[in-house]
This record gives sequence, structure tokens and C-alpha cells, in this order.
Amino acid sequence: MGDPRPPMVIFAGQSHPAIAEDIAGHVGVKLGDILVHNLTSTETEVKLQESIRGKEVYIIQSGSKKVNNDVFEMLTMVYACKTSSARKIVAVIPYLPYSKQCRMRRRACITSKLIAKMMCNAGINHLITMDLHQREIHGFFDCSVDNLRSSPFLLQYILDNITNYRECVMVAKNPSSTRRVSSYAERLRVNFAVIHGELKEEREIDGRTSPPPTPLIGGNSGILPVVTPATFACSFPTPIPPYQQKIKPSLSLVGSVKDKIAILLDDIIDDVEPWCLLAGFLKEQGALKVYAMATHGILSGNALQIINSSPSLDQVIITNTVPLSDGLALCPKIHVVDVSKMFAEAIRRIHNGESMSALFTNITQD
Repeated sequence: MGDPRPPMVIFAGQSHPAIAEDIAGHVGVKLGDILVHNLTSTETEVKLQESIRGKEVYIIQSGSKKVNNDVFEMLTMVYACKTSSARKIVAVIPYLPYSKQCRMRRRACITSKLIAKMMCNAGINHLITMDLHQREIHGFFDCSVDNLRSSPFLLQYILDNITNYRECVMVAKNPSSTRRVSSYAERLRVNFAVIHGELKEEREIDGRTSPPPTPLIGGNSGILPVVTPATFACSFPTPIPPYQQKIKPSLSLVGSVKDKIAILLDDIIDDVEPWCLLAGFLKEQGALKVYAMATHGILSGNALQIINSSPSLDQVIITNTVPLSDGLALCPKIHVVDVSKMFAEAIRRIHNGESMSALFTNITQD
């Protein structure tokens, strides 16, 4: 009796060919033959160079600094496979672009939901990603989602490379990261601390507290009258109580890092200046060394130069979910952890119809 499983093919986009090669190597297959390029008009063109009719297709495409091009290239590749009669299309996106825009903030839209809808409409049947910014992103997709974790690899890095890791303290950048940080601390059997407050910045005035304008009065020369914040368009017998302004205090530390190695932990490290400032704050609190650890190292702008010149930040540990710049070799403080084996194992289990629960053993839902 023949193998009931459909044939497998793995395609790679242009965003992160290195991790695609590693994943395919761990799975034990060669990357499929596909032509993805940009025309002179900057339009994206995708041409399949082999038949995928009835096959199970895995498309590896991560987010990079050319995020909009990466997203549309992914959509085009998925749609090309859909119209070529692929039996199943699985998107492997180590870093999901726009994942930080998953909540309504001020007057911004929930862009990650838009990305999810476009991917599902393009034709994906399954999504494999790693360390989503918020777990509610699962609900944006109308298909199965496997949110893998980088914590086994990052924890192993700590065990292998920090000889006195028992003297470490896991530090949350803000109270919302406490559950993730406490999970790491519990598995390492170390203490954790939480940074409360924020760096003082000028308050942005976006007009959300402005009252409705008062109608113009005849002969007023077209100038709106001055309206106080307590004025409303409608009159009520009992006035609406005003919102009390939320003012965060200056930085304070809940816990102690004195004579310890402090490890700042988050899922994404993009703008490194706040990390360097927080590292300086922890050094002021008595930390011997300060490490920054994150899954997705976007490192925008002149991040490498800032990290190199920072006297407070001793080391930055990231994974290879995002393609790294060519100047990485010039920044010895950055250490990269390979997580391609996790994606390869996920692909193998999905293709063989095996349970994925083994990849989430002792892993929390946050």
C-alpha cells in the first residue's frame, strides 16, 4: 500500500533565505524551484518552476526591514500556489509582520487583523510562527495557527553560556511582561524583578481630550469661541465627571538586582535606545552586568552602533527569526541563537499528522 501522505515541497521567499535553507536541511528536503523577483516597475512577480498539483506546500517567509514588500511577496506566493492546485498551503512565518499593531491604540487601526485576513483570503490553510506579540492574534486568522516558542533555546543559551546563571535576575521591562519573565525565572530557579514607571517624555497632544466645537455666532468674523475642557455639546442635569489623567511615575524597580546579572527580557527588540537607558538604570541599581534577550531582533536604524557604544548593555541575545544585517560581525555584543530546528520539527509533525503538543511541553500560554 502506498504512502497516503501527499508529497511535500518547501518554497522560500526573498526575505530570509538563510533560515529557509536551515529548515529545509533539518527536514531533509531541498527547497522547491520558484522564481520570485521584482520587475523594473518594482512589482512582485512569482513563477512556479515545478508542478505542485495535489502537494502539501510550505512557504517560508519572515518579516524583515522591507516589511511591506515581504508581506505582499508572501501573499503573491500563496496565491500562486492556490491557483496551481496545491492540496494544502502552510505559511511558515518566523516573525509575523505588524504583530505589534494588534490593539486599538488612540486612533490607530488593528493592522495585524488586516494582515491575517489578507493571508487567509490569499489561500493559506495553516500558519506556523513564533512568539506572537499578543496571543489574541490567534483569533484574527480563519485557519489553524501554531505559535511556537523560543524559550527552550534561550533558556539553554543561558545554561550553556552563563556559568553563574544562579546569580541572574530576570527583569521585566514593564508590568505587562511580568508573566513571560516569571515563567523564565521559575524554570531557571532564579528571582525576577519588574521595572515600573517610564522614561519621562513630552506628552503628545493628539486631540482626544478636546471638546466638541461650539456653533458659530452670527457676526463673529468666523473665529470659533474659546471652549473650556468642561464644556459639552449637550447639557446634562448632572455634569459628566472628567477622566483623571494617568501619569506614570519615574522609573522604579520592584525587586533587587544588586550584585547580580540582570537579563532584560521581551519578545521584540527594535529601537535599542530604551533598552540601553534601562540597562543604565539597572546598573545604577547595582547590577554587575546587563543582558538584553529577545526572540525577534529587528534592530532598526543604527542599532548596532548604539549597542556597541553603550557602556551599560553588555550583551544582546536574539534568535535568527529575522534576517540580520551584514554589519552584525562588527558588533561582538550580539549573540544569535538558531531556532530553525523548531520550525523543521513542526513541519515534520504537521506533514506526518502527528501531535504538536510535544513542542509545547512545560510551556505557558503567554
